[in-house]
Amino acid sequence: MYDKTQLMRGSLEGCILKIIEKQTTYGYEILMGMKEAGWIDVSEGTLYPILLRLEKQHYIKAEKKASPLGPKRKYYQITEAGKMYLAEFYENWQFLEHTMHVLFDDRKDT
Repeated sequence: MYDKTQLMRGSLEGCILKIIEKQTTYGYEILMGMKEAGWIDVSEGTLYPILLRLEKQHYIKAEKKASPLGPKRKYYQITEAGKMYLAEFYENWQFLEHTMHVLFDDRKDT
């Protein structure tokens, strides 16, 4: 049986950046946005290491802000470098999508 984990893992960074590009947000909201989009298998244990890596690469920046429900939250915002990376990610994704359609569309004929 095919394991989709590896394929999904390669797309997570771009999807997380896209959510952050839409608005400054924090981890739980990112998780909820991922789940709303259909990423039901994403957990905090997957998300936070990616956020840390994106921050170290200067694709996002984080700022702690007061939360109405308890301790301060770390809010994430995309940087200009992150926007450029996201645009390149999406361009590559579109190329991959096109390539997959070209390769698999012939199955319609069988």
